[in-house]
Amino acid sequence: MKIIISGGGTGGHIYPAIAIANELKAIDPATEILFVGAEGKMEMEKVPRAGYTIVGLPVVGIKRELTLANLSFPLKLGRSLLRARQIVRDFKPVAVVGVGGYASGPLLLAASLKGIPTLIQEQNSYAGVTNKVLARWAKRICVAYPGMDAFFPAEKIKLTGNPVRSDIQLADQQIEAGQKLFDLEADRLTVLIIGGSQGARTINESIESGLQRFVDAGIQVIWQTGPAFIERARKAVANIGSPLIKAYDFIYDMDKAYAVANVVVSRAGALSVSELCLVGRPAILVPFPAAAEDHQTKNAMSLVERNAALLVTDRNAREDLVTYALNLLNNPVQQKQLSTEIKTLAKPNAARDIAQEVIKLTK
Repeated sequence: MKIIISGGGTGGHIYPAIAIANELKAIDPATEILFVGAEGKMEMEKVPRAGYTIVGLPVVGIKRELTLANLSFPLKLGRSLLRARQIVRDFKPVAVVGVGGYASGPLLLAASLKGIPTLIQEQNSYAGVTNKVLARWAKRICVAYPGMDAFFPAEKIKLTGNPVRSDIQLADQQIEAGQKLFDLEADRLTVLIIGGSQGARTINESIESGLQRFVDAGIQVIWQTGPAFIERARKAVANIGSPLIKAYDFIYDMDKAYAVANVVVSRAGALSVSELCLVGRPAILVPFPAAAEDHQTKNAMSLVERNAALLVTDRNAREDLVTYALNLLNNPVQQKQLSTEIKTLAKPNAARDIAQEVIKLTK
């Protein structure tokens, strides 16, 4: 059985794709899987690290503002469509999975034109433009939120939740390992700051300005900054001069980071929300306001309306975020309430359910 999985651009697309691939291999180890991504994007590094082969398309996104870069978009799209047709013809998949991102459009279109069944995995509560277009040809659409028939044909929808790496589901078994990895004191409260795989400038600047407040309160901070902010963060940590603050450009062992966190501050990307539901950690969400159709705010509100998370707007983060974090860290009753509610939204079998849907398409 040969399967192509296409998409990427962010960790929110890449890690669900890898989780689906792992489940397909677990069900049938003989399954051959090829990833197709966008040249120069993070999937070209993350996917091989997970043990899978990936090929890249020259496709790029179109900028919303007027820019010279948009002039190359039609040419690169055309080249990507031709390359996608060649990949499908050479690999001969029995099904193709699209997880969102630039590369999924050309690849799923090429597969559909050859009559190969396709499955879309939509992570967000507000469907992306590419997936809404591709839904016309897709045989199955796996979604993470109810009410997605507002975007897709109801008869094609399967509510599965978002796939999450299997190690995340075992986070509670990694507390001691996490304390050792991050060099933490077991009896201190810990806050985990994650702005997404690329970091988040507003969150980073808010935490940077509040580092001394965390130190004064005796709080340990695990701070994933993303590569663009790490040098600035390291200078800020050096100026504070406290071992309580740990800054990293990227954290690969997220299971251990979640394990030791009493509170998590995060963007509200679909993958982050799904992981928080599974690990059941009290969370403060800061949605990225420039996300397409403001989908991160919609993701966050799906938790906030259930009393399963707190929300701080990007606009108010510099003033309020650290205060919200300190207040929550010092309120164990609220922590327990948020943890209890967010766990009820978890879908631990999402990757397996999607893999089963892919297999059904091949029959």
